[in-house]
Amino acid sequence: MYQSVENRIRQLSDDIGQYLSTGGAVGLEKECLRVSEDGSISQRPHPVALGSALTHPYITTDYSEALAELITPPCARIDEALDFLKDTQKFVYDHLENEYLWATSMPCVLDGGENIPLAYYGTSNPGIMKNVYRRGLGHRYGRTMQVIAGVHFNFSFADDFWPLYREFRRSQAQQRAFIDSAYLELIRNLQRFGWLIPYLFGASPAVCKSFLGDKPTELEEFDRHTYFEPYATSLRMGDIGYTNSKEKGVGIKANYNSLDSYINSLTHAIETPSPLWEKIGVEVNGRYEQLNANILQIENEYYTTVRPKQVLDGLEKPTLALRRRGVRYIELRSLDVNAFHPLGVSEEQLSFLRAFMVFCLLLESPPINVQERREIDQNIGGAAHRGRDPSLYLSRQGREIRLRDWARELLQAMEPVCELLDRWDDAKPYGKALKQQQACVADPESTPSARMLQEMREQGEGFFHFARRKSLQHRNYFNGYVPDTERYRMFLDEAEMSLERQRELEQETGVSFSQFLADYFAQH
Repeated sequence: MYQSVENRIRQLSDDIGQYLSTGGAVGLEKECLRVSEDGSISQRPHPVALGSALTHPYITTDYSEALAELITPPCARIDEALDFLKDTQKFVYDHLENEYLWATSMPCVLDGGENIPLAYYGTSNPGIMKNVYRRGLGHRYGRTMQVIAGVHFNFSFADDFWPLYREFRRSQAQQRAFIDSAYLELIRNLQRFGWLIPYLFGASPAVCKSFLGDKPTELEEFDRHTYFEPYATSLRMGDIGYTNSKEKGVGIKANYNSLDSYINSLTHAIETPSPLWEKIGVEVNGRYEQLNANILQIENEYYTTVRPKQVLDGLEKPTLALRRRGVRYIELRSLDVNAFHPLGVSEEQLSFLRAFMVFCLLLESPPINVQERREIDQNIGGAAHRGRDPSLYLSRQGREIRLRDWARELLQAMEPVCELLDRWDDAKPYGKALKQQQACVADPESTPSARMLQEMREQGEGFFHFARRKSLQHRNYFNGYVPDTERYRMFLDEAEMSLERQRELEQETGVSFSQFLADYFAQH
């Protein structure tokens, strides 16, 4: 099954191998919830000292005003991306007053959706659009689902890699068509094996009871304040999380068998009215409650584990950017925030993920049919809720296979990839990262999800007290961390410049918001 990877590696030139190892770019997006000293979600606005959430390139907000999002630029090396994230997080911590950042994906004590403050971006048309989009999400799926945090891993191969790889693959396709096709092949394999990410890196096996409120649940009681599942890895990626509930709600599945089919499936959803969402209304009593009443308001509403992405030109629609310029990078969205690391993600995790990306590129990747689509969904749900259960079987091409057996196979098949990538790095980070994950397959108790539950039992604490203790430990870490002076100055300058950019937008005498919205959706 994995023979194509070994065969291709044997035939690769040193130039291609070196591009796979040291070329390309990595980037990170980390969501983290601001909380008050008592661990409740912050009711304060995004700190002005951090700059404008609308126009700042590195520090913004996601769904809630309290849900900060920290973004790195594309970096040549994993350690560079982590250093940038570390300095960003330090800058944020230095400008919080009696608050700290929550250390887990699942949120802290919640007092109903109405007490989750919606992100605000000012009075310009782009700012209003971002706010209305989030109001629509709250109406459609409930606000509590929107404050789950995650880490996104962005990855691209070097521009100079593609002509060599196209020649290696003996492709007759035009360069852009070849690149798009190769990225979509990679994405299909990331979906096929996507269940591996929550198993290895899932860190949300438990949740505060307040997250579910009065909703009925099949989760077990850990203590009087905590629900959990004994073998869960990532409830965030399961039925109570954002992904599955959202995809069921929109009633569509994007088609990843080609870039055109992906764009067309999303475009159809963005342009097709939904009777369910029409009941909400769009402009109600003079206020926009959602951007439109279609299956999806915009592309970002389709929440999935991995997306093809292109850098946007201003207020360009993402599907239009993909149609015009093709795939620029891959965004992997299934990483939980790692509660055991101050940054929420470790270098070992990212080294493994980079090797996993290369593996998925080199492995043959046929189209995904209806049966396999169903298997992919079932497998990721099974791994999220029961990933460490020794009796858990997944579905592969119509047959059952034990998760641990399949995981062992996959990691063994990745060995030649890691050997290739390590050839140009004396520290051998990829082999080390692979061995670490092989240990987690051999012993599920060494996974982050199992360690979290074990620590909660040993400390006699529920989810809230575990997460708060880790959060305060991380705050102490950043209080003692000395950032790069030049970069810190850049953050200070960027905060001022972003506020000025927002002021300029708000002073523009442009069209009405309704016309702005119509113009946005009329892009072709």
